[in-house]
Amino acid sequence: MSTEMLQKVQDNFSAAVGVAMVIVDPDGAPVTQPSGFSPFCSAVRKRPDWRERCFHCDAVGGRTALSTGEPAIYKCHCQLVDFAAPIIMRGEYLGAVICGQVKLDKRHSGPDFVDLSNIFPTEGSWSENDGLLKLHSEIGEISYERLRSAAYSLYYIASHIVEESYSNGVTQELYAKNLRLAEESQRRAELERLLREAELQALSYQVNPHFLFNVLNTIGRLALVEGAPETETTVHAFADMMRYILKRSGSQFVPLRTEVEHVRNYLYLLKIRLGDRFDFTLDAPEEFDNVLSPFMVLHPLVENCINYAIEPMESGGLIEVSLYRDGTDVIIDVVDNGPGINAERRVEVLRGEADHGGRKSIGVYNIHARMKQYFGDSHGVEIMSPFRQGRGTLVRLRLPLEFDPCDF
Repeated sequence: MSTEMLQKVQDNFSAAVGVAMVIVDPDGAPVTQPSGFSPFCSAVRKRPDWRERCFHCDAVGGRTALSTGEPAIYKCHCQLVDFAAPIIMRGEYLGAVICGQVKLDKRHSGPDFVDLSNIFPTEGSWSENDGLLKLHSEIGEISYERLRSAAYSLYYIASHIVEESYSNGVTQELYAKNLRLAEESQRRAELERLLREAELQALSYQVNPHFLFNVLNTIGRLALVEGAPETETTVHAFADMMRYILKRSGSQFVPLRTEVEHVRNYLYLLKIRLGDRFDFTLDAPEEFDNVLSPFMVLHPLVENCINYAIEPMESGGLIEVSLYRDGTDVIIDVVDNGPGINAERRVEVLRGEADHGGRKSIGVYNIHARMKQYFGDSHGVEIMSPFRQGRGTLVRLRLPLEFDPCDF
């Protein structure tokens, strides 16, 4: 609740009616700064054991008022009269408005009140202190009606402020929930867009699937008949790649082993074309075979290595793909020994702003965005370059070992 607003109202009321006021929690501890406290009460509350007695009296007074639902009048351990008005919101007791620390005018009668002045031991009482006795004698009297009126007025205003604060809090919470729902909707829309782009990229390889596979099978059989096993292996590797791209099920996720096998076929075919210009290693333990991976997230990273690191080299190129566990994640590292990229370029790549040959290169950005959409910001693509001896680039993917694909 707005304690600042409560404080202003309390200070003004105290100054207007000339009585002490404070708002306390259910245990009697002040929520606001005391207003209009007499020198006597201020002095008493400086001593810890007496201050605890004050808190106890205010707590008892507040709960007495709570039991009736109306402000209650009581005499504190210092024999001064207080009014306690309960602050209740949605059935919950939040505390009380305490008004008083006065002596009642003998000429005016009021209802009986709870006397709490005798529930504490007399030993070590304030009444043994001459200075406090003098200050106590200086406290003025007030009529019961005036004290009651002040207590009720502040009670109504405080309850209204608390209710308004609660309503504002609920409104803000609803706004925050609506904002989160809007962000979630935007996130899903962005994810659907990225998936469409990925699928369109896959479809761009499509000529005519039946015709393509018939031709590949024919070439494979011909190679077998002619005794060309390497040609047969090459055709089968290419056919497996096309089958993976064109015949994927409707799921957004695939077993990690299929992603790895697809990249293995891709690198095998490139090795045949480029020969000794590059070599590759692929370390993928079987324990990660059934870990689910978003479709087509590994191939574009390896393809980037070929295009930007290996192709410009005349010899000695190397690509290393390795999978290993890191806590609850499986890490996929793709490393090349190319010239590396600078910090500005890394930022552009992850933003989808990297320019290559007059067009935007968005493959890595697409994967980066999809990974974050699926698994959170901590699972975006990581790029480290230079990686070894001032050269090379490492691109890292982080996949949860376990998650429910039905959540996406």
